Amino acid sequence: MKFIHACFIAFSMGFFAFSSNVLAASDPLFNGNDLSGWTVRNGTGTYRVENGAIIGKTTEGSKNTFLCSDRVFKNFELRLEVKMIDDKLNSGVQIRSNDNNQKKRVNGPQVEIASTKSKGSKTGYLYGEACGGWMTSDENLELHSLMKDGEWNELRILSKGPRIQTWINGKQVSDLIDEEKFKTHPEGFIGLQVHSIPEGKGPYEVAWKSIMIEELE
Repeated sequence: MKFIHACFIAFSMGFFAFSSNVLAASDPLFNGNDLSGWTVRNGTGTYRVENGAIIGKTTEGSKNTFLCSDRVFKNFELRLEVKMIDDKLNSGVQIRSNDNNQKKRVNGPQVEIASTKSKGSKTGYLYGEACGGWMTSDENLELHSLMKDGEWNELRILSKGPRIQTWINGKQVSDLIDEEKFKTHPEGFIGLQVHSIPEGKGPYEVAWKSIMIEELE
């Protein structure tokens, strides 16, 4: 009986040690309290922390604004939750991006985020922000209803080499290989976009939380 009890304790300790290692593999990119480790680039949209989430808010007449991680990443798995507070706003998550150009404009692959509304959503497809437009081909750019309007949605991005895969609420949306984009953007920061709006519109808001990233070899 003592032997069995000892084995159970040893197994439990090993299991929890293993579990801790698995959980430790993913690091929080957002601490839930403030914007430490992030920098606002380009437009005049604003970002604040409220109830453990980052709230991005449009500014009338502003160009695209990005809250960018100070850390850069190459191969990684990124998981986060996103909510379109206002369905009139378009947003996105920049990956492997930079502003290494004369105008200091944020550029690189972007995972699209948009409300479903009545026509469907392009959330999860790939767009080349300031670097060529849609990476997802026209024939693969099918509108879907996976994005739940006004609710929190789980977004998963797996980026390894030239291959970028995305999932919305557990359903895969995109599996894209883009060798040319990987040559020009092999690594870079993560960015949370507040899209531009014209004069006389808004303000509109979008929210992100539980931003976790795991670096891969």
